This record gives sequence, structure tokens and C-alpha cells, in this order.
Amino acid sequence: MKRFQEIYKALMICLSGIVLSAAISCNGDRKYKVIEGDDDLTSGTIHISADESFKPIIDSQIKVFMSQFPKAVIVPHYKSEAECLRDLLNDSIRMVIVTRGLSEEEVNSLKDTIGFKPSFGRIASDAISVIVNNKGVDSLFTMGDIRSFMKGISGYRLTPVLDGKTATSTIRFMVDSVLKDEKLSQDIAGADSSVGVIDYVAKNEHAIGFVGVSWIGNPEDKDQLAFLTKVRVASIEARNEPGKFIKPYQANIATKRYPMVRGLYYILKENYSGLGRGFTNFLEGEKGQLIFQRAYLVPSKMDFSIRNAEISEE
Repeated sequence: MKRFQEIYKALMICLSGIVLSAAISCNGDRKYKVIEGDDDLTSGTIHISADESFKPIIDSQIKVFMSQFPKAVIVPHYKSEAECLRDLLNDSIRMVIVTRGLSEEEVNSLKDTIGFKPSFGRIASDAISVIVNNKGVDSLFTMGDIRSFMKGISGYRLTPVLDGKTATSTIRFMVDSVLKDEKLSQDIAGADSSVGVIDYVAKNEHAIGFVGVSWIGNPEDKDQLAFLTKVRVASIEARNEPGKFIKPYQANIATKRYPMVRGLYYILKENYSGLGRGFTNFLEGEKGQLIFQRAYLVPSKMDFSIRNAEISEE
């Protein structure tokens, strides 16, 4: 897992804003400018970069947006979070969608680089789901268990697998939020993608995988139903409720009872009312927020009602 550690260190440099400042110095006095094109709020063509963890839901958002505005074309490029953040310095990428916003230092660095402040905001919340093989005996875990998997000291005969071989948002979450900056184990396996994690766990009885809930949380999606015939979702001990094990259902994400919740953010590199702003308005508006809700994420810009009910966590 030495490679994971090296990748993670590079990601931390990127996230701290150093890479932005370095890009300025490496390019001398060059300024990256977002040049106004022939697009507007509802028409034209733009390219965006999005965290691969959210591919199913972003594909759905783009599909509905483009059906509503047939003169609009949004071309997504799905990458690791670190690659998406690097694309903030790519002239051809208008917008990125990742699991964090920008620090004040990063905003100022980008302003110096592109000539204006980018806008960003939280649009939804999701969770990191834990999946196991259908033949696996264990499916109830505490956060202590999850930490031990990441550190390589678990007593379980399970090999953890993460959703990438590069600096993904899942790796960052595990290091930042689960391990609190401790080192990842060298025994962690890395798949090529979220689908790769699912396939790995499906083929290996002694594997435990970690993927975004948008890949397996929507029971109305036929592709996700197909995934759930290969693996099953494990239950994690609820936050502040010892002995209560829950799954990453929508209500558990909204109340943060589920312990591995993260945000979904847009970062927009546009200084005029272009298609990037139009798509952002859609994501923050009623239709976009309802799409998040129907995909079993938790919308950030729309009230989410929680009703008392008996829910089976099986």
C-alpha cells in the first residue's frame, strides 16, 4: 500500500492549494482565463469533470437537464477527485463535481490564476457503503472494525478494496475521517473503479469493499439491482448508538446516524451566465434536488422530511 500513501501525499498537496500556486509560478505571468463562448444558461456545449464515485447520479442529472434543454450538451469526464481538482487549471473544463469545497487559500490562488473567484457549494450528501460477498459470514461492523481494516490489523479474514488506484475521494475520506491521518495498510487492494470494487467483492468471498452509496443505494435502478445480486450491503454501528447496526439508508444519511457521510459539491469556473451556471442552477433547483432524493442521496438545497417508521435494517 506504499503506492496509496504516495498518491495520498500528492493529493494532500493538491488540496492544500500548493499545486495551484505552483502552477502560477511554473507558467510565469500567464493567466488562465475563462473566455466567454457561444453558450448561455440553456444552450451550448461544455465539458465538466466529476468524481467517479458519483457517476450514476451525475449521468441521471445530465440526462434530465439535456432533455429539458435540447440545445444544451454537457460532456462529463469521470476521474479521481485529485484529477478533478487538477482540472480546475484546465481551460477546457468549466466545472468540477467533488466531495469538498475550496478553502479561502484555494479560492484566492484560483482568482490569481483565472482572473476571478470560482463559485462552489454543497448540493447533496451521500455515504460510503460497505459491501461484502454474498457467501461472506460477517456483515456487521463497528467503526473500530473499519479502522482496523484500513490499518491492516483486523482480526477478520477479509481483504479491503477501495474504488481506485489513484487518489480518490474514498481514499481521502478513509485517511482524513476514519484513520485521522494514520497510514493506510499496504494490504488494501485497489480496483480500477467503483464497478471494479463490486466485481472484486462478488468474486472474492474474503473481500470487503467500499463504494459510494449512489452505486448501490437506489432500489429503483435496474443496474444497481443487478449489482445487489452479486454482493450485499453490510451494516455499520450507528453513531452514538452502541450495539445498533444500520445501513446507509437515506434517513440515516440525513440524520448522520450512519457514520461515513460525505458531501457532494460543485465548483464552477465561469464568470458569465453560461451553461455551467445553468447546470448549477438546475442541480440546486427543485428538479435537480428531487433527482438526488430519488437516487437515495440527501439533497442539500431542499427540505428533507423524516417520518417516524419501523425500518428493517436487514
